[in-house]
Amino acid sequence: MLKLRLQRVGRVNEPSFRLVLTESKNSTKSGRFKEILGSYDPRKSVDSIDAGRVKYWLSQGVGTTDTVHNLLVKHKIINAKKIDVSAKSKKVPVVPEVKEEVVSDAPKEESPKEEVAEVAEVAEVAEVAEVAEVAEVAEVAPEPAEVAPENVIVEETVAEEEKAV
Repeated sequence: MLKLRLQRVGRVNEPSFRLVLTESKNSTKSGRFKEILGSYDPRKSVDSIDAGRVKYWLSQGVGTTDTVHNLLVKHKIINAKKIDVSAKSKKVPVVPEVKEEVVSDAPKEESPKEEVAEVAEVAEVAEVAEVAEVAEVAEVAPEPAEVAPENVIVEETVAEEEKAV
């Protein structure tokens, strides 16, 4: 199967790439490719892609790598959404999400308005219960002491001072 992919051709620490058409089984470093379709330099904004030839090969059923797909979307050669090519951990297995199917025999759920009304009703009952609990706690709470011992001592001291004068 033929594939459009990037082949690195830059120096050390100066990456630049060729957009090549190659057999999918060939290594990118093998140098065996059918056609050079353009170049891509990620450090500069100058990219040259032969849009006509790319469209021709795509019409022939040639596949692309995810990065090349995103590059073609960026240059508006194809109309599609970009593919997420962020690094994926090799340690964690990718588990596809399972979509639950809706069963037509299931009972019809209540409308959201009815659910909101029920929630409001439950909230009112909860508030009333909280107020009742607070009232019970207030009735059970001990009454404050009549006079603290410190106050008694202060009054005796004041009375002695008045007699001395």
